[in-house]
Amino acid sequence: MIQREKTDSIVVHCSQTPKSMDIGVDKIAEWHIQQNGWEDVGYHWIIKRDGTIESARPEDMMGAHAPAANHRSIAICLIGGSKDDGKGWENNFTDEQFESLKDKITDIQDRYEITHIIGHRDVDDRKECPAFNVGEWAEENGLV
Repeated sequence: MIQREKTDSIVVHCSQTPKSMDIGVDKIAEWHIQQNGWEDVGYHWIIKRDGTIESARPEDMMGAHAPAANHRSIAICLIGGSKDDGKGWENNFTDEQFESLKDKITDIQDRYEITHIIGHRDVDDRKECPAFNVGEWAEENGLV
């Protein structure tokens, strides 16, 4: 892994799983490391359905989550984001997840000079991840 030289963004992702699938860093690691052959989980933080925050890739290392932003961002992945049938996107995140997301972003902002809080879809127009407008949510929650 390569150490990130600049950190000015947070990119919010989702696991694109239905709300009934409560997974965590172990399952994401299986997908990213064992199935994709990556060096580590692509995200730095995972937020489970109950709001539990799990550490994944070391925060000071470059992520593997959004090629256009990996070199300058920290990645947070919310579990969920898919319709129950797996066909299409859905903002099905829990209140606990949104509270933990706000807390984690605030924690990161206290340690870095963050100027951008965006969703994966904001750096990759082929994506709808994380199934909600992160910029609007961040503004509504006083994070920008």
